[in-house]
Amino acid sequence: MTASLRRLVPLGLLLALTASAVTACTSSASDGPLVVVTTNILGDVVENVVGDQADVMVLMPRNADPHSFEISAPEAARVESADLVVSNGLGLEEGLGSTVEAARAESIPILEVGERVRPIAYGTGQSSGLLDPHIWTDPDRMREAVALVRDAVIEHVTGVDAQVIRDRSDDYSGQLEELTERMTSRFAGIPEERRTLVTNHHVFGYLAERFDFEVVGAVIPSGTTLASPSASDLSQLAATITSAKAPAIFVDSSQPNRLAEVLASEARLPVAVVSLFTESLGDAGSDAGTYIQMMDSNSLTISRSLAS
Repeated sequence: MTASLRRLVPLGLLLALTASAVTACTSSASDGPLVVVTTNILGDVVENVVGDQADVMVLMPRNADPHSFEISAPEAARVESADLVVSNGLGLEEGLGSTVEAARAESIPILEVGERVRPIAYGTGQSSGLLDPHIWTDPDRMREAVALVRDAVIEHVTGVDAQVIRDRSDDYSGQLEELTERMTSRFAGIPEERRTLVTNHHVFGYLAERFDFEVVGAVIPSGTTLASPSASDLSQLAATITSAKAPAIFVDSSQPNRLAEVLASEARLPVAVVSLFTESLGDAGSDAGTYIQMMDSNSLTISRSLAS
């Protein structure tokens, strides 16, 4: 723009034009391959597989509830420019159904991990018979998820180095195998009669199956935090806790624990209310800053709470 032209352009418009130019440059600089991931737990897995081969956009904030979080209109618009969308599926991301379907309508490849890692059904409660989406509580299933992500990225994301993706996938799978070994060792010290789990909602079905626990009940007798327990549900659970002599009620760190506290007081037994990171990563640098850190932290807490 010449000096004479600058004199004719109002200052406000000049600033707007300058900002637009900067924005355009920023956008073009980041126009590389994009993988969108719905949850932060899967986001961490995808980032470990992809590395710097593509941008990874994680929709779910840390410390959020996957059943209830929603995204902004600009975020939803960017999803439709993705090369690949990775979702947990099985009804977990209840606020993102329309976003994922809009991406599907634009012919964007969708990898729904949950349905492809041997899903199990809820056995009791309001969700009985439905498939359980909480696959990440079994690290072996997450190793299967790593292979699915690897293959989907190589197939659908142009410009990535396939060998780099394979190498990163192998390395991370090895870390998850070591995680399973650590969790197995920690849980081995829990006596059989104390291998009972009571949670704020039905979240530990896969962990129970993999590591030989029994889920005896949940404060919210459902697979979603959006459900509500009845007075009868709570009374029955208090009786179950007493009968099973469950030593702890495990609640998610992002959820209120008032009902759990009430149940613990009504169980007529010493019952601890113990906080875990069950459905979301915590802040970066915390005990649940990554998926592996979260599972290490939870398994340590569970083993200490139930071992004696």
